[in-house]
Amino acid sequence: MYESILKKYWGYDHFRGIQKDIIESIGKGRDTLGLMPTGGGKSITFQVPALTKEGTCIVVTPLIALMKDQVQNLRQKGIKATAIYSGLTRQEILTALDNCILGDYKFLYVSPERLSTQIFQTKLQHMQISFITVDEAHCISQWGYDFRPSYLKIAEIRKLLPNTPILALTATATIEVVKDIQEKLEFNNGQVFRMSFERENLSYIVRHTEDKEGELLHILNSTPGSTIIYVRNRKSTKDIAKWLVENGVTATFYHAGLSNLEKDQRQKAWHDDEIRVMVATNAFGMGIDKPDVRLVIHIQLPDSPEAYFQEAGRAGRDGLRAYAVLLYHKGDRTKLLKHISEAYPSKEFIQNVYEHLAYYYQMAMGDGFMVTKEFNLEEFCILFKHHPVQTYSALKLLSQIGLIDYTEEQESNSRLMFTVKRDDLYKFQDLGDTKDKIIQGILRCYGGVFADYVYIEEDLLAHVTNLTRMEVYENLISLSRIGIIHYIPRKHTPYITYMQKRVDSTRIYFPKEIYENRKSQLELRIKSMIEYAESKNTCRSEMLLRYFGEEKIHPCGHCDVCLEKKKKPKSIKCFNEASKMIIEILKDKKPHQLTELLQGQEIDVIEQAIRILIQEEVISQIGNLFYLK
Repeated sequence: MYESILKKYWGYDHFRGIQKDIIESIGKGRDTLGLMPTGGGKSITFQVPALTKEGTCIVVTPLIALMKDQVQNLRQKGIKATAIYSGLTRQEILTALDNCILGDYKFLYVSPERLSTQIFQTKLQHMQISFITVDEAHCISQWGYDFRPSYLKIAEIRKLLPNTPILALTATATIEVVKDIQEKLEFNNGQVFRMSFERENLSYIVRHTEDKEGELLHILNSTPGSTIIYVRNRKSTKDIAKWLVENGVTATFYHAGLSNLEKDQRQKAWHDDEIRVMVATNAFGMGIDKPDVRLVIHIQLPDSPEAYFQEAGRAGRDGLRAYAVLLYHKGDRTKLLKHISEAYPSKEFIQNVYEHLAYYYQMAMGDGFMVTKEFNLEEFCILFKHHPVQTYSALKLLSQIGLIDYTEEQESNSRLMFTVKRDDLYKFQDLGDTKDKIIQGILRCYGGVFADYVYIEEDLLAHVTNLTRMEVYENLISLSRIGIIHYIPRKHTPYITYMQKRVDSTRIYFPKEIYENRKSQLELRIKSMIEYAESKNTCRSEMLLRYFGEEKIHPCGHCDVCLEKKKKPKSIKCFNEASKMIIEILKDKKPHQLTELLQGQEIDVIEQAIRILIQEEVISQIGNLFYLK
């Protein structure tokens, strides 16, 4: 049955690895956890069994891009699927939920934040749910490298659906995280299936260099193929992409601050091999369906082996030889260790941030419960002379403690609505060609603009009208002033909500599991990452597999450490041969020059052998002459 569905919709004859084990487990109604490396085919493990069951499969994922891609792919296969995420109107959300109640939809993709909304929970009780899938399940664990408090809301849904099984999937999890996922999701008779994280076709390389740009260019010139370069901040993506283009490499950049249209265009150009290199932050990669990536290069150290393994694993998903290269120099160690104090500033600093937040909002003691206000991090830090990175971390910790809820960079897409009727548009003459183009562009791209506000993208309108984004923006403002439309421009607005009444900052309680324990976990992950980068004796693959708790491990044979070890026996052999040859020449007890000793051996091998023989007092050197002692 499962094979026939796999063949019908995906064209494959057989499942890979542990896919069928997971499918059969969730198919029998058992809570199931699947651990599969990037590229292991996670989506098939919930999509196939869902098609054999009555009702809708809820898929919880924080990745809007992944939601859109998978919904589109399922619809192209003739499978009914929908998604609800930020940016949709209330009516669009209601329509999607009602379709799942009435329309025989097989998949409903939602973000974890959506689960606790009243509208979702009300509609959920009228749906027939086959099972719940939790993607990126490591996010629910307080020991995970990417903990997100919103994931804790998933267990609340289980109370509304007590007999509904749950399938949790992740690409990276330590033994401790595996146990925590099962506990947090309240597994009953849970099954755990672990696919080996070994990637036989992926060579892990660490390059120690003081000239990262030079090494980067050397690697790109010597290894052909599609490439991802990961950096830690948005500015670096743009700077490095520009530098690569100047040096003859086709490249573009990607980060979370780009518009959706820019992201889609750049991702498509890279996916279609119009551009070779994508320089990106960790915002790029989730759900990327490009199997022939030959190189993944990290210019800076990630702060955990989990993050590194997941990002590096995007190379070579076609099974052919690929390379994951980490560029490292000694200054990286100091920078990464500094991240610990930045992510977990002192408790006194956190208390000061909470106190200054009250001054910022003029919030009296005992006030503030469930009050939400806009927040400007830059303004706050300037006003109270705080370091932005540590302040950001303090706000996140205050959120985890439960005193506030800090929602960062909540994007409110641009929206507009016509304030005149369609038939009255002709009355507005002499608007000019540009405004006419924009009106026609709006009508062509968006429906329902005369009845309600519609979310728009200025970049899309610029594309269809052959105008610049600024021209579109200025003319939309002008059309709004004239009274033809009401235009609300897009903005990124962080918010802070007081989850409790304001308390005395000296009375803030820091739970050990939120502060000390998580700080210790971060220290462990960072030290493990540094050890990976600095080790020259242990196979890279072995180090990663051991970190994730695998027991049956062996040297990969093709990482930089393994390759160096293969060279050593030859080097030792050459050294021994050179030493014997030097002693044989000097046996006549006569002085000999260096040129006489250079016979059939490389200069560096001879020089090394001479140094060792002098140190061991086997031979001596006087000026340019060598003697046997």
